[in-house]
Amino acid sequence: MFRRFNLVVFITLILMACNGKKEAPKKETAAEPKERVHQTSLPLDSLNLPEGFKIEVYAEGIDGARSMAMSDNGTLFVGTRNEKTVYALQDMDGDFWAEKITVLDSTLEVPNGIAFRDGDLYVAEVNRLLKYSDVEQDLDNPPAPEVIYDDYPTEFHHGWKYIAFGPDGKLYVPVGAPCNICESSAEDERYATITRMDPDGSNREIYAKGVRNTVGFTWHPETGDLWFTDNGRDLMGDDVPPCELNRASEAGQHFGYPFCHGGTIADPEFGDAEHPCDNYIAPVQALGAHVAPLGVKFYTGNMFPKNYEGKVFMAEHGSWNRSLKVGYRITMVTLSGNEAVGYEPFIDGWLNDATQDQFGRPVDLLFLKDGSMLISDDFGDAIYRVSYVGT
Repeated sequence: MFRRFNLVVFITLILMACNGKKEAPKKETAAEPKERVHQTSLPLDSLNLPEGFKIEVYAEGIDGARSMAMSDNGTLFVGTRNEKTVYALQDMDGDFWAEKITVLDSTLEVPNGIAFRDGDLYVAEVNRLLKYSDVEQDLDNPPAPEVIYDDYPTEFHHGWKYIAFGPDGKLYVPVGAPCNICESSAEDERYATITRMDPDGSNREIYAKGVRNTVGFTWHPETGDLWFTDNGRDLMGDDVPPCELNRASEAGQHFGYPFCHGGTIADPEFGDAEHPCDNYIAPVQALGAHVAPLGVKFYTGNMFPKNYEGKVFMAEHGSWNRSLKVGYRITMVTLSGNEAVGYEPFIDGWLNDATQDQFGRPVDLLFLKDGSMLISDDFGDAIYRVSYVGT
């Protein structure tokens, strides 16, 4: 009995010792980078990027994602065209995935244009401009919009607008031509122009003329000049006239429409001896015909390699009536001063050239504080983020 008791005690003591044994402390290692776990059904592997770059989805399910504007607090506002909706996207944990998507308004008429200034969100419909004051105070219950201007034409053809605030504090608003080709300014001087006004809607004036349909503009980071894309006319063939990248160095300049295209091509209907191409400002870069350039931005960040600094990036939305589609890509223009010395693709592959099928159509560009690029896509209903990870 005594021996058995000692054996039981002995075994119990051994088990207690084993259970109480502490593991050796693990060697501390550097924190692993946070892995992105969000997946997408979009075939991003089909896209071609320069070596060292990668593309991921920043947000998905944004029906008809078009123009973008970022608040100082990091809320990404996104407009649409036919979907009547304006979205607010928030990346709550800094992993470059917008996990909170809020519909701010779903009752608007072609709310393509989006701008943000001093806490207020500006939205452009076809014929008017709205302001949502202090919009981030409660995104789930946004304020009712204030109409700050309502005297633009109601014509839907090229009526959707891109808007942005310039370095002069003015709000710039284009008015597209209400047709493929026509002398629309004779009917209404606001057609085929870029206008500007004070933030409260006062003092509207025409800044640039002869602009058929711009859906993207920006300002040079050093000179402050206005740079804008313009969509060329249709029904002159597959390869003419070119779309354009233009520079406006002062107010009042005329860029040729409807008389001259691409700086050198007289319009077969409106071009004549009274309207020679020499009378108008030629584009900085003639782009591909029918590529439909929209968003445009200068690269001023510090993430991309040094040789990308100062390049002009454009979203080419892509053709709709060419026998073989073109565009559907991000391109870049290299400058020497104000002269273009290169024009080439940066990202392509949204269009399969062989099958002529597409899974995306880039619309607008925006650069984040870390230097990465956001791209909106109104066909894939997504926002992409492009970053540089190479050496």
